[in-house]
Amino acid sequence: MFDRGLIGLSNDLDILISRQANDPDSIKGLLNKTGKAIVPGRVFERPHPQFLRWQRENCFKE
Repeated sequence: MFDRGLIGLSNDLDILISRQANDPDSIKGLLNKTGKAIVPGRVFERPHPQFLRWQRENCFKE
């Protein structure tokens, strides 16, 4: 879903769901109830904001 642009992540790691998703409620049911991605403990394993921004600008379907 991430690669297809149906979900994305904000720089604060909030999970974004595309308005173009056919069934956003089903997607919400699969995700963490906090609405945030689970952050890896080690900083170097966390997604870089530059790559998150690229995914939002080039893949994520508003």
